[in-house]
Formats: sequence, C-alpha cells, structure tokens
Amino acid sequence: MFVDFSLNDFYFMLKGLGISISLTLWSVIFGTMLGICFGFIRSVAGFFTNFLIGSILDIFRSVPLLIQLILINALSSILKLGFNPFEISCLVLAIYTSAYVTETVRSGLLSVPIQFIKSSRSLGLSYFQTLKTVTFPLALRVSFPTWVGITLGVFKDTSLVLWIGIIELLKSSQIIITRTQEPIFILTVAGILYFTVSFCFTRISNIQEKRWERYEL
Repeated sequence: MFVDFSLNDFYFMLKGLGISISLTLWSVIFGTMLGICFGFIRSVAGFFTNFLIGSILDIFRSVPLLIQLILINALSSILKLGFNPFEISCLVLAIYTSAYVTETVRSGLLSVPIQFIKSSRSLGLSYFQTLKTVTFPLALRVSFPTWVGITLGVFKDTSLVLWIGIIELLKSSQIIITRTQEPIFILTVAGILYFTVSFCFTRISNIQEKRWERYEL
C-alpha cells in the first residue's frame, strides 16, 4: 500500500532525527548550565538582581519559541553576525531552556530545609562545602523530574526549527510527504520515532531516580 516509502526515505528521517537529538543535547547542556547559574543567583540575590534576572527570563518564557527563532534568525542576517541556522537554533533553545531550568533550580534550592543547612554549618562545613555536599544534592533530587520534563519538551520543540531552514525529523517527514502523498503513514512513522526516543530517555531517568531512592531514609 505504501510502496513509495523506501528504505532511503527511512534513513532520511533517521538523519533528521539525529539533527533533532543533536539540537536537544546542545540546547539542554548549555541551557542547564545557564539555568543552574541563574537559579543559584536568584536563590541568594537581593530584590533588584532577582527582579532583573526574572524579568529577562520571563520574556523568553512568555514569547512563543517560533517567534524567538524567526526574530533571532532575522537579526543575525541583518547584523551579518555569520551564525548558521543550527547555531541560532541551539542559542535560542538554550536560552529558552535556561529560562525554565532557572526556576526549577531556584525552587529546588529553596526547598532544602534550613535545618539541614544549619546542621551542616554547625558541624564545621564551610558555605561552599554545604552547597556541594548537602544543598545541591538535595535540590537535584527535587528538581530532576521537572528537568526531565523540560528536556522532553525541548526535544519536541526542535520541530519548530524547520521554519528557519533546518531539516530535522518533522521537516524531513514533510519532504517525503510531498513526494509520496502519504501524510498519515509518514507522520505515524515520525511520531513513533519521537515516542521511541522520549520513552528511552524517560526510562533511563526513572532508573536514575530509583537509584537515588535507595539512599533515602
């Protein structure tokens, strides 16, 4: 029935899937690093710094990601910055990710009971030793499930980069649909690929959470 869909078409979709995964990895890595820095600053900073960082990040949380991609891509062309679409996508997705990770890290740090911190300091641990051995591990345990959800969201949002010319999984599917005229079948295959990657990542995350649970009292 779907004779026009060849093995080469499937390989083409897998190549697009690889681009989607690559975008997700780079974006989540840098976005998480920025989010940890901003989240820590927001958890200890005064009102003005907290308000400034929060207001800037609110822009990236509030403006639709597609608009951000198109505007930054256009700005790069106007200013002749020399960034290619892949780099622009990584930049926008990383900042977008950091906006959400910041609040996740901040809430995780603030969720650590103050008694734990005081007890650590009373045992002679320095401020940074307390952060390393007590505060951050506990905050990580609290923030991890939300971070997993953010990562899965970024993976699905990579489909939006097709609007600035990147051939990721959805764009490669659209190209094949144009030739085969079989949208239901092609999009089903694309959906299965998205699900497979997301499911594997979720299962690995669940395994990590269960490992942490062994050390809980």
